[in-house]
Amino acid sequence: MGIRVLLVDDQTLVRAGFRALLGSEPGIEVVGEAVDGAEAVTLAASLVPDVVLMDIRMPRVDGLAATSRITRDPRLASTKVVVLTTFELDEYVFGALRAGASGFLLKDIEPQALIEAVRLVHDGQALLAPQVTRRLIEAFVASGADEPAEPATGPDSRLEGLTPREREILALVGRGMSNHEIAAHLVLSPLTAKTHVSRLFLKLGVRDRAQLVVAAYETGLVGAG
Repeated sequence: MGIRVLLVDDQTLVRAGFRALLGSEPGIEVVGEAVDGAEAVTLAASLVPDVVLMDIRMPRVDGLAATSRITRDPRLASTKVVVLTTFELDEYVFGALRAGASGFLLKDIEPQALIEAVRLVHDGQALLAPQVTRRLIEAFVASGADEPAEPATGPDSRLEGLTPREREILALVGRGMSNHEIAAHLVLSPLTAKTHVSRLFLKLGVRDRAQLVVAAYETGLVGAG
């Protein structure tokens, strides 16, 4: 069974381009198109796609609000959202991940890279290029004053149930490392690294790797510099 994709963008030509690209790829099926966030939420609930490619700036309901509604719907627990935008602004990167997105991509991405991104996020990977991760760290730390509940450098109750090793691994995930990179860095087997990451999913109650990245920033395990 192929990867079922829902396209969300208010520009007809953009949707047509994505449909032509993805629809011709073996193992990927475009099952629907939405012109705004409101329609995206409705179609996601009825179609239950594997991956949603979500624009940010749209009328009525924007992409961040729609992403949040989709990822919070228990019926769509297996649906992954990838946010696509022409605006390389830090607030959108962090906003997309806070809303539950599994990745963030710019619309000028190469065609083959977009196809690979759909496959990767479907397999549970976080779509965060190293340069985006660094910008996200800097943006989050710089906006710490805007997070009144818990400063980025303060203690966080979510860390209390983690072992020192799990905290270390969470920090490395936050810096954009894959399981294999973590294993090499800590001199562990890839399977051991994967097991630690899976336990972090359960302990922190997150749905995918991208949300672990957010948790690493929010708890202060990852900082600028």
